[in-house]
Amino acid sequence: MSTKLSDRMHTFSRLLKLLKGSKKWMLLSLLLSLAAVALTLYLPILVGDAIDFMIAAGQVDMPSIVRILILIGVSVCITALSQWLIGILSNKITYAAVADIRERAIRKIEALPVSYLDSHASGDILSRVIADADTVADGLLLGFTQFFTGIMTILGTLLFMLSIHIPITLLVVVMTPLSFFVAKFIVSKTYHLFQKQGDTRAEQTAFLNETITNQRVVQAFGHEDEVLETFDDMNARLTECTLKATFFSSLTNPSTRFVNALVYAAVGITGALAAVSGNISIGGLSCFLSYANQYTKPFHEISGVMTELQNAMAYADRIFRFLDQPERPADIPDARVLEDADGNVCFEDVSFSYVPERPLITDCNLRILPGQRVAIVGPTGCGKTTLMNLLMRFYDVTDGSISVDGSDLREITRDSLRKNFGMVLQETWLSGASIRDNIRMGKPDASEEEVIAAAKAAHAHSFIRRLPQGYDTVISDKTGGLSQGQRQLLCIARLMLALPPMLILDEATSSIDTRTEQKIQSAFQTMMQGRTSFIVAHRLSTIQQADLILVMNNGNIIEQGNHDTLIAQNGFYAKLFQSQFAP
Repeated sequence: MSTKLSDRMHTFSRLLKLLKGSKKWMLLSLLLSLAAVALTLYLPILVGDAIDFMIAAGQVDMPSIVRILILIGVSVCITALSQWLIGILSNKITYAAVADIRERAIRKIEALPVSYLDSHASGDILSRVIADADTVADGLLLGFTQFFTGIMTILGTLLFMLSIHIPITLLVVVMTPLSFFVAKFIVSKTYHLFQKQGDTRAEQTAFLNETITNQRVVQAFGHEDEVLETFDDMNARLTECTLKATFFSSLTNPSTRFVNALVYAAVGITGALAAVSGNISIGGLSCFLSYANQYTKPFHEISGVMTELQNAMAYADRIFRFLDQPERPADIPDARVLEDADGNVCFEDVSFSYVPERPLITDCNLRILPGQRVAIVGPTGCGKTTLMNLLMRFYDVTDGSISVDGSDLREITRDSLRKNFGMVLQETWLSGASIRDNIRMGKPDASEEEVIAAAKAAHAHSFIRRLPQGYDTVISDKTGGLSQGQRQLLCIARLMLALPPMLILDEATSSIDTRTEQKIQSAFQTMMQGRTSFIVAHRLSTIQQADLILVMNNGNIIEQGNHDTLIAQNGFYAKLFQSQFAP
């Protein structure tokens, strides 16, 4: 078996495993399909009997015909009801499987290391969770509604035809493989085309997400034409692979119909000859022709199902490749739960690199005492934020160790470690909820008075009151009519409400006006009393009161000390300070 075929079979088997939770509904659907097929196959027998009761003019057995018509009516009603219930069950089974896929995907996102999310476009991930899952649902739904019924129709009609006339049945069976050859040809062409279509669509979704999110920047730099050109290129590639996939998949209908017509014609000719020679009655021939038509029809439908399944499997493969991504390492079995940390932090021979061949931090040694305020300064890209990422275990160190209260971070549960840290970042994030709920994120059980007190401490209370619904105003990360500075104030209020033992302020006031910043700095000084605090800042005026200032360059701590000591050294820090405050 070729590698590509084995990969497809593996993907298909994984799709089937998703259906294990719906076994009882699948069994019920199978039984209803069996009933619908049996009654559908019984109809030609009834019609054939009715024809045989009409021997000639004046020789019509009306009582028998009426009885048969009643049976036909009852059979049709039961068949229609069964097919209606099959449709409902198929939807239930399919969308339960897709819901499971999406739930696994969102759980996967929560379990993925930050390194994966940093290196993959969010639009691509979004496309796999939403659009690809919908395509899988369409393929599965078509499979359930037609595949089982088609197989049972083929088997049932074959048995009935054998009971009527064996030689003609053998002729039908001999001509059947033509449909399989057609289906195999189409399937071999469509899988990789649908897979390419999914990849191109994901690329386009990622590009659109990026462009819409940053439309102001695009317009500010007059980059509209370049964006349109790039999008047109993606759209052309998507159109090309979509047209090819659609072309080959559309061959299914006319090709299988042509094969069906050949089979029907052959049956008609041989059956007419048999009827003339007296080997089969006119009613029997009518019944046989009906069965021949029903026998070949499922091959046409199953070919269409196979094409849709190829499409579904191509997209399912993309989803499974995402679900198979390695997750961040789990906490060790006996990991310590950190509660009410003292804030004693130690870096010992720490080295780290995002890319192995490009080291960023090398041999970093640092000891921070409980309650110290530590400022980290340096040029852009020197490793300031990376140091905070390591401290929060968004990334693990390459070499060396970082410990809190004497325990290596890798020996502490991530959840308890992060509960002991509070962060305010330069890039703000607000959930699609009310302002009150956003402030409560770090302390869900906070009272209304505590929320308002935190907002006042962050100097956010005044603008919140001016909003249409005040604290009940629903906002999101990119909408809600809030400026970047107001969003940052809400993030500061969130931190002031939670007040964990250790704080990380990464350019926490970068989007706030100078006057408000001075007030918030005063609130920060009060908040940081007795708490180990890390302050990443470019504006050196905000960190002059820090107990310890770390000066970084090219991933290394090149100077450390308080403000006065570093100024007296007249080194890198002194030059940075003078560049900001020199007249």
